[in-house]
Amino acid sequence: MNFGQALETLKSRKRVARSGWNGKGMYLIMIQGSNDIASLHGYGFGECLGEPAFADTIYLKSAQNQLVAWNPSQVDMLAEDWEILE
Repeated sequence: MNFGQALETLKSRKRVARSGWNGKGMYLIMIQGSNDIASLHGYGFGECLGEPAFADTIYLKSAQNQLVAWNPSQVDMLAEDWEILE
């Protein structure tokens, strides 16, 4: 599938990966800031005046088993080898 389809899949809380990635076990997930992160920390719901809210963020699960914030490269955005992981 293409990058647009991969983004829609992430928004539905499923994992995606590119078949062309070399690292084993790498995939993307989207963590919802207003739900997932804020509820873990009890902060960021925007209830207090001036309190920042957490933004939704796409993370890459790396081959080193770390979650890192991810920004797509142009190659990733133009790729047609995205797949849904179950």
